[in-house]
Amino acid sequence: MSLVLVVEDEVDLSHIMRDRLIADGHEVVVVHDGAAAMAAVAKRVPDCVLLDWLLPDVDGLTVCRRLRESHLMPIIMVTARTEEVDRVLGLEVGADDYLVKPFGLRELLARVRAMLRRVDLEGVRRATAANGRVQSGTLTIDTNSRIATLDGAPMHLTRKEFELLTVLVSNPGRAFSREFLVEQIWGSDFEGYERAIDTHITRLRRKLGAIGERIVTVWGVGYRFSADT
Repeated sequence: MSLVLVVEDEVDLSHIMRDRLIADGHEVVVVHDGAAAMAAVAKRVPDCVLLDWLLPDVDGLTVCRRLRESHLMPIIMVTARTEEVDRVLGLEVGADDYLVKPFGLRELLARVRAMLRRVDLEGVRRATAANGRVQSGTLTIDTNSRIATLDGAPMHLTRKEFELLTVLVSNPGRAFSREFLVEQIWGSDFEGYERAIDTHITRLRRKLGAIGERIVTVWGVGYRFSADT
């Protein structure tokens, strides 16, 4: 059973969303403001978050950005905003999808199911990485031998470059904050993380050639490796 966190200040709407999600087989936690959302995630990390843009204390974008500093679960922004610039802004701070008000309950369930399927697929990718092989196009990473090849030729990567590339390629489409990458690769006590991450990303892009363009800078968050197009 998947845990879905609903962050919605419209109480009646939040109850409708909760009841429909429960009927679809999900466990649901409902909160009505940003502070409560952060507290709920600290208590138990959900499998998916439905996050309203306009909240009474801090806005949904700020909550999304804070969650992305240390968590990878899918975040679906729920908003009445329909302008392209708003959708782009939400995606750039770490949202995975958009649900525009007013929405149908079938669409709500479809988007949640799609996000949870993606989590399952990423779990398979991580398991594949744990078993020793990650591949994206002509790029292959062997985590057992710690060798990455591009177009069949070994890449000359430092240990940190190899680890950084493995994390990104194993989770295509997922934005990672600089803080998260530092903690995973350097450890939580490392200082100067922004310079270190940015320098390693620059070197990786150069060594990857055309594929390096798929390491995308996510404004206000960090980096992601774009999925195959």
